[in-house]
Amino acid sequence: MAEISVTETAQRRDIARILDVREDFEVSEGMIPGALHIPMDQLQERLSELDPAVPVIAVCRSGNRSARVADALNGAGFSADTMTGGMIAWTRAGLPTT
Repeated sequence: MAEISVTETAQRRDIARILDVREDFEVSEGMIPGALHIPMDQLQERLSELDPAVPVIAVCRSGNRSARVADALNGAGFSADTMTGGMIAWTRAGLPTT
């Protein structure tokens, strides 16, 4: 699993699937436009919502949960990275949220 910066994530949004693994109450504070929200504890039963042919960038609040999710996705045959610093870093960088 690779860690990528918020800048790299912003640049790759058109070619990768952003996967937000935070809880509902966290997502209500804003998420990356176009991201797919699947809370970490629902990933196994909702894995079919991801296309194995499309790279995934996992996102959480600070980067810890998303790193575990990226590792699990890579083990399941996906190509997945985690965004360093999570949504804390994204919002600090002034990048858009919905």
